[in-house]
Amino acid sequence: MQRTGMSLAIFDLDNTLLSGDSDYLWGVYLSEIGVVDAAEYEARNQRFYDDYKRGELDIYAFLAFSLRPLAENDPEDLQRWRADFIERKIRPLIGQPAIDLVESHRQAGDTLLIITATNSFVTQPIADCFGIDYLIGTEPEQIDGRYTGKVAGIPSYKEGKVTRLQHWLEETGHNLHGASFYSDSHNDLPLLQQVDRPVAVDPDRQLRDFATQAGWPIISLHGHVTDPE
Repeated sequence: MQRTGMSLAIFDLDNTLLSGDSDYLWGVYLSEIGVVDAAEYEARNQRFYDDYKRGELDIYAFLAFSLRPLAENDPEDLQRWRADFIERKIRPLIGQPAIDLVESHRQAGDTLLIITATNSFVTQPIADCFGIDYLIGTEPEQIDGRYTGKVAGIPSYKEGKVTRLQHWLEETGHNLHGASFYSDSHNDLPLLQQVDRPVAVDPDRQLRDFATQAGWPIISLHGHVTDPE
């Protein structure tokens, strides 16, 4: 499909550009290094992740849980742990097909944007790994240089992604003419239905069914999908 440049290329992050979920894995990492109580934290982390996959996640309950370690630890420690987390847990999840997809849009002159429900503390360095300048993530509140454990503004989840993107478009002067959005999750259907070129990437069952009926492209970046289109 021929495209002209200067359109928005929007990417979900977890299980789309990454072959895993950075939010979930951050919790796993904190358990592994002893920052949180492993048994209790991992059990709750898994329950929230299962809720997400079913489309039943209470985003505010999850954020109260997932942002708490940011509030309970010194920023210097958090920065050090995050750097180690990126090397150990995230870089192995960045495959060449995802890199090639991002680069194809970069070469076409498109504006690259990641939009993710995962908080920006975790995801900003991941966007940097892909060389993507623009990131819309859920924002953890900070006061006087420390995280409070609360969320600032609207979480970029489900319809919140649409709202946050609209605010970003107004602030930056971009628009959705010719825009692409790549996602693996039925939770992103509100935004997928807003763009000219929605693409399902290794989709979950609900998104696969919807994309098939709608005639959307279905692609694989992680070897999970055999569809030729």
